[in-house]
Parts: sequence; structure tokens; C-alpha cells
Amino acid sequence: MFYPGRMRWDNQLLEPPQGETARLPLFGQEAIVRRVNTPEFKGMTFYEVQAKSTINHVKPNNMGFSWTINPYRGCSHACSYCFARPTHTYLDLNAGIDFETKIIVKVNAVELLRRELRKPSWPGEHIAMGTNTDNYQRAEGRYRLMQGILSELNANRNPYSILTKSTLIQRDLDLLVEGAAVTDVSTSFSVGTVDEEVWRKTEPGTPHPLKRLEVLSKLNRAGVPCGILMAPVLPGISDSPEQLTATVRAAAEAGATHITPLVLHLRPGVKEEFLPWLEREYPELVPPYRKMYRGSNAPKSVAEPIQKAVYALRDQHGARRGPSHRRSKPVGSAELKPAPQVEQMSLDLGDEPKRQVPKWVTEEVKD
Repeated sequence: MFYPGRMRWDNQLLEPPQGETARLPLFGQEAIVRRVNTPEFKGMTFYEVQAKSTINHVKPNNMGFSWTINPYRGCSHACSYCFARPTHTYLDLNAGIDFETKIIVKVNAVELLRRELRKPSWPGEHIAMGTNTDNYQRAEGRYRLMQGILSELNANRNPYSILTKSTLIQRDLDLLVEGAAVTDVSTSFSVGTVDEEVWRKTEPGTPHPLKRLEVLSKLNRAGVPCGILMAPVLPGISDSPEQLTATVRAAAEAGATHITPLVLHLRPGVKEEFLPWLEREYPELVPPYRKMYRGSNAPKSVAEPIQKAVYALRDQHGARRGPSHRRSKPVGSAELKPAPQVEQMSLDLGDEPKRQVPKWVTEEVKD
């Protein structure tokens, strides 16, 4: 049997697989430490661990799912605002550079999933992927865990959804089409803005947003429903009328099945990483951000106008929201299903024209 990450890497290692191990909290066995001598993984370290389970149960929430699969911890996308950064501290790693460069790989994820899906106690409910870190981040190009995961979900006709920022998802188009023929399958791209300057500053490890929309169109043409989570919209950075219009129009023209805006959320542990980044890139916004983000969420006086503007643009450009119903049991028909409604999702994104200063920068923020 082929185990991802065991043989594919042998001619690219800076040191042999048995040369270094590490003990990480949450995992019983020591992790195998790998460093790869290729430019795209420069400065990165991979910790191959034996996980105890693959399907995770999450507490009741407003995100519309109860089960997740996350084969990786940490993420090379290096998004400045990533809500998952604090989870790295559970491993005695930091939420900053460690989160971006020290990636945990659950190399036994596929074998575990195969057993878990066949347990009589498994209810066959919807499984969400990409809700913590991106399952299609750069490491997936080497480890290929998602191919095995999708194959197992398809074989059991288990409904699932995927949220990603990576165009690598198109590698698995055949598997996604296969799944959509036998169960409820939906996908979403996270595209907070198509503003190139903002993208380069906030998401340095991700594909260009327009490239993501190209793949979105490809997925929909193949019968795999795909929309966008317009997240996060960054107040004062990516929320101008021109920026919102450009993003919604591009998503609608690409055929997005839904467009759902989410304004930046700064939970404890993320705020401490985000504000120093803001000081470097947009120092004039630090005082109003400190005033605005007294808690984790932007106040209604900031968030609601952004959301309403996106809803109006969505209607103007003919983008639909997508139906709200999602089956919780596997189905057997080959009928293609539309994308689920994720309207209430809230995740636990030189010659340039001068940015307009929003009112909340100079006015008192109201809760």
C-alpha cells in the first residue's frame, strides 16, 4: 500500500526521514520531521503525524454543519487575518510564522476515514472541509491526501462540501464529478476581493483571485456547484464601492452559485497577529481598527452597510443565493444537486487610485 509522503519525497529531502522526530501535543506517537529541498517549500517544515481520528465533531454553530475533516494543521497561504492561527498554539507552536511554515500532516487520514465511514454508528451526515485550514494548500500537491479522502466519501455516498482558496482543487475534478453524481457535493472559493494590491498584501501564499474564479467556472460547467465566500471584507482596505462592485461582478460573470459576504472577524490570538501586520501595511488604520475591534466582530454600523451593498450588487448582477436545503443522508440518484445556502455562515480575506477613507475612520464607531 502507498502511504502519502513516504516515498515521493526521498530524492528531495535535506535530511533522511528517520533523521529527526518531534513530540507534539495531541498526538500519541512522535512526528516524523521533513524538510524539502524545493523552492516552493523553502523555509517550511512538515510534521507527519499519526492521527487518532479523521472525522471531527464540532459544537453546534451557525455554520450549517456538525462534522469536519482537516488533514492539515497550519497553512502556507499565510493570510494575515486567518481565524485558525490560534489553533497552532495547542501544539506548542506560535500563531505567527510557525502557523505559516510548520505544517502538520495527518498521513494516516485516508485509512482512518475508510474505517470511520464504515462504522455502524456513523450517521452519514454532511462533512465540511476547509473550515479550519485549507485542505488544498501547497502541501496537498505532495501528499495527495484529498484524493483518497474524496474517493472514500464517494464510495460511501457521503455528502460533503469544500471551501478553498487554492486552484489545486481542479486536480480532483473527476472525483468531484463522480461524487456529485451520487450524493450532495458543493464547493466554494474564498475570494474576499479581486483588488490585486490588497490580495498581494493580505494573502501572499494564495493563487490570484481571478484564477480562482476561472476554476470556479470550470467546476460549475462540469456539474460541481461552486460559489464564493466573499471573505473577509476588510473595512477600509477592500470595502470601497468600486472594490465591492468589481468582486461581485467578477464572481457573477464566472457563474458563482452563491456570493456570501463576511466582514473581518478578529478573535483573540488572531488580533495579536493582524494588528502588527496592519501597522506595517496600513498604519493609518491602526487607531480606528483598535477602536472598532474592541471585541471579535466589527460593529453593526460597519458590517451591515458592507453586507447590504454586496446583497444589492449580487441582485444587480444576477447572482443567486443558492437554496437553503442540504440533505443529511446519502442519496443514490445521479441528479446533480445545487449548491447549499451558506448565507448565515460565520467563520470561527504607484498608479493605483487613492483609497477613499471610510466614515468610520474619522467618526465614533457605534455598536
